[in-house]
Amino acid sequence: MDKTFVFYCILFILVGEFILATVMNYLNAKRFKDPIPTDLNDVYNSEEYEKSQAYKLSNYKFGIVTSIFSLALILGFLFFGGFAWVDGFAYKLTSNTIVQALIFFGIIMLGSDILNIPFSYYQTFVIEEKFGFNKTTHKTFLIDKLKQWAMTIIIGGGILSLVIWFFQWAGTNFWLYTWGLITIFTLLMNLFYSKLIVPLFNKQEPLEAGSLKEKIEHYAANVGFDLQHIFVINGSKRSTKANAYFSGFGKEKRVTLYDTLINDLEEEEIVAVLAHEIGHYKHKHIIFNLVSSILLTGFMLFLLSLFINNPEVSLAIGVDRPSFHAALIGFGILYSPVSEITGLLINYFSRKFEYEADDYAKNTYAALPLVSSLKKLSKNSLSNLTPHPAYVFMHYSHPPLKERIRNLKA
Repeated sequence: MDKTFVFYCILFILVGEFILATVMNYLNAKRFKDPIPTDLNDVYNSEEYEKSQAYKLSNYKFGIVTSIFSLALILGFLFFGGFAWVDGFAYKLTSNTIVQALIFFGIIMLGSDILNIPFSYYQTFVIEEKFGFNKTTHKTFLIDKLKQWAMTIIIGGGILSLVIWFFQWAGTNFWLYTWGLITIFTLLMNLFYSKLIVPLFNKQEPLEAGSLKEKIEHYAANVGFDLQHIFVINGSKRSTKANAYFSGFGKEKRVTLYDTLINDLEEEEIVAVLAHEIGHYKHKHIIFNLVSSILLTGFMLFLLSLFINNPEVSLAIGVDRPSFHAALIGFGILYSPVSEITGLLINYFSRKFEYEADDYAKNTYAALPLVSSLKKLSKNSLSNLTPHPAYVFMHYSHPPLKERIRNLKA
């Protein structure tokens, strides 16, 4: 295996994934003007459906531009020595390999993010604003970006430094220590994400005493679910779109409701949504997802250990000397087809779990309020009611609304 062969493999993967994504998006876009399914006639009136079609079309066209830009950017780096220039710059600044890697990834990631700011700005302040979703101020947009960079530097830089140190200390067995580190980090994030990360971006307050809280606590008690923490997050700070999620384990488990969800739904509908989330917990979907994520990470790191000492993986991206950080870039691209395949499996199980959680809510609470809540949430987010089956197979972590409604009414 020489660097030319690896280079063409990388090129084939990048272009192939772009073509596949473009075809999938095109097939999906062709279904935008399909009539509303009979089961969903009450979701949109004609004017609202036209608005949803316009929203989907705007995002589709915008997606074409961003994907072409992303492909052109990475191909430009490969063909015109971008990675070699950044690597050489880091090499001139220091002889410490860990610091070189931090500078290398810092320049690439920060530079890429800066180049993508105009696209993020347009998505937020033009498309989302035009269709009535955006509540983000320019100040919040800027502060969010600075916080994201700070977290990437502190957390990402810290983990990368330890990984390279493991490699220097343990050789190809570094993957075992890295796997342990990432496993611990993943568990901590699952336990304390809502306490440590969410407050950096949003305010969380306990759900006020009242009929909604009483209904939630009554349902939780009926199904034997120990629920001590119910929080409301100010999602309306950034968007009108609604959400709810479950996080943590044991004493740290909590339910978080977006304030937009509380504003958009009736109390019975909110309890039904909560019942769905508890269904995920009762069926141990959260444990399954956590374990599968850890196992897939271990598999990826094991493969990385097989490639990391191969100089051709580094040299294929155009750098002048093999290094851990250059090999990491090359491997990341080479691994992406495997990631696509595992992503299909994850999405398959995720859709299956959604049906199981829906069934749990139907059997322990009621189907009709969950049906009406799903319809309202779809309407308020202008979601696609007629996705192409191939696009669903490739990208959807949740079943299409039509299929969920049919399952709930069965």
